[in-house]
Amino acid sequence: MDYKKNSNSEELKNEIKNIVDLILSDYENGRDVDQMDVFNQPDRDAVKDIVIKLIRIIYPGYYRDKVYKSYNDTNRIAIVIEDVIYNMQKQIAIAFHHSPEYKNASDETLDCGSRCITHEFFKQLPKIREYVDTDLQACYEGDPAAYSKGEIILSYPGLLATTINRIAHELYLLKVPLIPRMMTEYAHSKTGIDIHPGATIGKYLMIDHGTGIVIGETSIIGEHVKIYQGVTIGGLSTRGGQALKGVKRHPTIEDNVTIYAGASILGGETVIGEGSVIGANAFITASVPAGSRISMKNQ
Repeated sequence: MDYKKNSNSEELKNEIKNIVDLILSDYENGRDVDQMDVFNQPDRDAVKDIVIKLIRIIYPGYYRDKVYKSYNDTNRIAIVIEDVIYNMQKQIAIAFHHSPEYKNASDETLDCGSRCITHEFFKQLPKIREYVDTDLQACYEGDPAAYSKGEIILSYPGLLATTINRIAHELYLLKVPLIPRMMTEYAHSKTGIDIHPGATIGKYLMIDHGTGIVIGETSIIGEHVKIYQGVTIGGLSTRGGQALKGVKRHPTIEDNVTIYAGASILGGETVIGEGSVIGANAFITASVPAGSRISMKNQ
């Protein structure tokens, strides 16, 4: 390229115009990445803000609000709840554009549907908080390095990831498109823990350290399960692609199971029996009975 030639301002303008025209014409190829209907996509920042405010609602005494100031705790929380209801309805109505059920729905139908689902979600919030409280208890009882529950709430990535997942899971059950996955991917980006919102998780889940944990969509995890960093609870194979949609592809972990760092448990028919201990770096693709002790053989 002749850089001296491009130093001329008129020629530089033409060069920039040619680049812009080139890119704009590339949008006319009809590919999935070419669609430009940005207003029919949920807003990632808005969804993130909803998650952050829901965490404040779940833990009302731990997260300060920089916007709403009130000397009355009830008023403070009420304002946040109303704010989230309004914005969640708005984002769900937008997300409905990605649902076959609402493909040709009117704006009125979209608004009505999003309002009903939002209200139903908030009715489930006491249940979400009940489950989150058991996760907090499990983290405290299972970690001698924890000196208080407040320390866990404010600093443990495992509890943050499971809290966001329990929020997203309820929206997933209500068949909200896109938004549950956006929430758990926000948790993934913050914590390094990747839990699909479709995973069914019982009470008293403890994630210790957590970085690199993956839990797939059709996983079923019982109560009092403890999972360390780097664990994969995943599919045995995804070669079937979209043909596997709706099929149970991920393992079942029964109650009181401990899975140590780096273990991989794969396959929709794989069941880890109650009370089992899976050692670090174990690779499991078949069921093990209750009370099993699985470990890698020393070389």
